[in-house]
Amino acid sequence: MLEIKNISKQYKKKLVLDDINFQVPQGHIAVLLGGSGVGKSTMIRILAGLERADEGKISFQGTNLHHLDVGMVFQDFNLFSHLTIEQNITLPLEIVHNIAPDKAKQIAHELLEHYELADKKDVYPYNLSGGQKQRVALARTLAPHPKILCLDEPTSALDPLLTNFVARNILQLAQQNLSIIIATHDKDLIKNLPCTIYLMKHGKIIEFGESEKIFSNQNSYPLIKRFIQGSKAE
Repeated sequence: MLEIKNISKQYKKKLVLDDINFQVPQGHIAVLLGGSGVGKSTMIRILAGLERADEGKISFQGTNLHHLDVGMVFQDFNLFSHLTIEQNITLPLEIVHNIAPDKAKQIAHELLEHYELADKKDVYPYNLSGGQKQRVALARTLAPHPKILCLDEPTSALDPLLTNFVARNILQLAQQNLSIIIATHDKDLIKNLPCTIYLMKHGKIIEFGESEKIFSNQNSYPLIKRFIQGSKAE
């Protein structure tokens, strides 16, 4: 179980996260939903160890969360442009995780095969489509076997036709017992995922519920309904 308790964060006296609380069991998907500037990306950056909370506690399986347990796929993928696709995966394994080069290559080959990118291992990121870049970023993130996966706007740089494909990939990872947290404003993505939706505004969670219940009875979740229909959450 991933537990987020009373997380708050300020930037230059502006409160961007205000007493955030939620839980994500292993094998479950949590979606932080909201427009730009509501704090959802800051929350997953804190989970990934890229930012520090001013207040609150994050634990995983009863102990303090270690950043090496968390993998993150960035909105713009953050692939190293001067490295081949294979090197994008092997270099972090070797430098950060002290994995031998031969083993790192084996892991990379298996992941590239799984994501149907084996024939791209020697090309550079600029030769790939947006969907291919995302799969490489996902492979790189999964290579060290994280227990928690954070995805920041996973469909924002993709053709809308790829949203279903992304949702299937995320669901497969949840079925492998990862705890998954997604920051998104994509209404189509959440319609394709069994998840807990947390609607955020002004750094707060203002409404939440299970996606199945929300889409079968939207009137019980008026703020999420308004957001899905294109109105601002009040």
